[in-house]
Amino acid sequence: MTVARVITAPQPLANANRWPMVYLGGTIDMGDSEDWQAQAIELLSGERAAIVNPRRADWSADWLPVADEPHFREQVKWELEALEVADIVVLHFASGSKSPISLLELGLHARGGRLIVFCAPDYFRKGNIDITAERYGIERASSVEDLVERVRCRLARIAHP
Repeated sequence: MTVARVITAPQPLANANRWPMVYLGGTIDMGDSEDWQAQAIELLSGERAAIVNPRRADWSADWLPVADEPHFREQVKWELEALEVADIVVLHFASGSKSPISLLELGLHARGGRLIVFCAPDYFRKGNIDITAERYGIERASSVEDLVERVRCRLARIAHP
């Protein structure tokens, strides 16, 4: 049985074993939001893929979000690299969250053809996300389960073009 390889920040991305990479971007809220990544990882566990998770267990609220904070810089650089090399970029916009970095990531990668987005119906900028997705042909999911199914379909196309 295949078991997906999970790479968590700040582990080296080279651990992907040349498998297709799926980046799990979206709401984290400094660790205060629901861990939807864990659910996605569990649902994708049987896939031949490297699941790249920016949520890290050792995150500290003491790390200031400034460029000269070494741990913060390491995290941001790791995320930017992972976003650039991922075959599939998932963005999850949770209810009750602002998710400003996820909005930034949406803007950076809207034209790349690699995004799959889930946006909660009551997300405060859902209209912006919907219009952007329409304009740039971004695939949208209706739930985490639907998101995972769409990732599976993309992985199958990568494996068997």
